[in-house]
Formats: sequence, C-alpha cells, structure tokens
Amino acid sequence: MREKISVIVPVYGVEKVLGRCVDSILAQTYDNLEILLVDDGSPDGCPALCDDYAGRYENVRVIHKKNGGLTSAWKEGVRHARADLIGFVDSDDWIEPDMYERLWRELDRQKADIAMAGLVFDYEDPGYPPRRETNRMDRTVYDRQELMELYPVLLNDGGFIGRGLQPSRVTKLFRKKVVEANLELWDERVTVGEDLQMVFAAILDAEKVCTVPDYYPYHYWYNLSSMTGGHDPAYLEKLRLLRRRMEAISDAKGVYDFRPQIRNDFLSLAVMAVKNEIWRNHTDSVFGVLKNVRRICTDDSVREALQNHTMDRLGLSVKCYLFMMKHGWYLPCYAVTKLFFTWYYRGGK
Repeated sequence: MREKISVIVPVYGVEKVLGRCVDSILAQTYDNLEILLVDDGSPDGCPALCDDYAGRYENVRVIHKKNGGLTSAWKEGVRHARADLIGFVDSDDWIEPDMYERLWRELDRQKADIAMAGLVFDYEDPGYPPRRETNRMDRTVYDRQELMELYPVLLNDGGFIGRGLQPSRVTKLFRKKVVEANLELWDERVTVGEDLQMVFAAILDAEKVCTVPDYYPYHYWYNLSSMTGGHDPAYLEKLRLLRRRMEAISDAKGVYDFRPQIRNDFLSLAVMAVKNEIWRNHTDSVFGVLKNVRRICTDDSVREALQNHTMDRLGLSVKCYLFMMKHGWYLPCYAVTKLFFTWYYRGGK
C-alpha cells in the first residue's frame, strides 16, 4: 500500500490565488494525500476559503492559528501531520499533477529520506519568460558517505551564492523523521532564508537522498512587486540572524565545520543587501541611501566576512563590487547598481 503524504500549505493573505494552489494538490495522481491548510491568522477571506475546502473534501484539514510567520505555520503543520511523509506547497504557488507520484516513486525505490526535483519560476509579468532551476545535485542517489563528500560545497562552492544545495523545501518530499527531529532548530524569527535553515538541518540527518533529474513540477509564482519593490531597511539584521542560526545548526549537528561556507553565503547575501538598499529604497535621498550603504559595509559582521571569505570562484564583476564595498567606494556601488538594474528591467537580460 502506498504511504500517506501530508502536504502542508501555510496560508496568509492569498485570497485571490489560494484556489489555484489547493486545486493543483487535489489534482495529484498520487491518491493517498492529506492536505493541511495552515491559516496563519490571515486577515482576508482565506480562513473561510480553507474551511470551505475542508467541508468539500475529506482529505483536507484546516488549522487556524495566530499569526506567527511562515516557519511557525509549517512547523504547526508538521505537528498535526498524520503521515510519515511530508511535502510543502506555498499558497501562492502550484504544482504539476504528477509531482508527488514521481517523488514518492523514487523515494520508495531508493529507500531514501529525501527526494527532490527542480522548480520553475513563473512571473506575473508576461515579459519575463519562465525560468527553470535544477535541484543542483549531479547524481540521482546519494548514500550517507556520498552526502558527506558534498559537505565541502554544500552551502558554498566558492562562487557567489554558490550553494550546492537547492534550499527550497517545496521541491522536496521528506520522511517525517528528518523534519520532526529538527523542529526546535528552525528559528521562527528567521524571515530571510527560512527554507535554507530547514533543508540544511534535514539533509544533515538524511541517510540517503535521491533526485528526479530534469524534472520541474513546482511552479514558484513571482509577482511584480516582489521583483521591483519591497525595500527592507532591516534586511542586514535578518541576514545576521540567519547566519547565527545556520552556525547553530552546524554546531548542533557536529558532522562538519560549515562556518566558512556560512560566512561566504552571508557575504553574498550582504551584497544583495547593498543592492536592495540602492535599487529599492525610494524614500531616502541619494545621500540617505549612501549613508545606509555605508552602514551595511562597515557593519562588523560584513567587514569580517569581506576580510576572511574564501570564495575563489568569483567573476570579475563580483570581485569589483566586493572591492568597492571593502574600500568604501559607496558612490561607485550606487552608480553600478542603478545602471545594471535599469538595463535589466528594460529587457537587457
């Protein structure tokens, strides 16, 4: 008999697109699913929509909870899951009908703890064609020893955001044991890199991992506002928290010293923090933006990462950007970022 899969869907503020998500899970060819809709205190019509689905479908259950954020919501879903296998779908995304069929088939055949696929970035703006991202794994099966051989490049391979691990939890099917055992390690305060901390801890506990190559069943919805808006003045603080939590997971597992890779990943994201400040801050004057860029670049944790990173596979443009950050060339950082994004969003990609 096929094992049951609990598909956990955190729900918040997605009234217009929730139906697309839930309907795609209901349409799965895998016939032993339970769907857990975790209403994270959504202020719109989502709670009623969730209840309506539960009333119409026996395999849909709803959990209503006080708002606590994405990690809080999917952790609550895990606690209520009745199955030994766990999947995740975010409520503004959707999946192909055979996604869990194919992931389960490979997981079962290989007796693995995690099965993974790729994903498709679908953009709200039709001017941006869909973009695929692989699972980033070269083999179809990794036993424990082969997974350990990946540790030196698991979080950074020496390149800019050079993660050997594709961090999205939503492209994977997990045995519940590698999820449930790590609930306390996944800090609910983390709001940048939630998936990274989750998948990192789970993969370190896995005895075997398998992949479905050249398969992209998960559709990640990118709306225009997420691409061009959303300046976050607290972004650096959120990155520092992510770094601390990743280091805590590395220390707790004690199987390998991931701290140099975590530093490299943090520095890559710090570059993104500078670019976020320059491109998305439409409130402050140029002088205010430059002041904020200086604050980021002179932050002790960023200075330490600029000084001690071990990324040796960087392109010339990233090397130049890091040089400008390190030596206080904030105006050139501003000019280069503005020129690049202006070119990109006018169709230069």
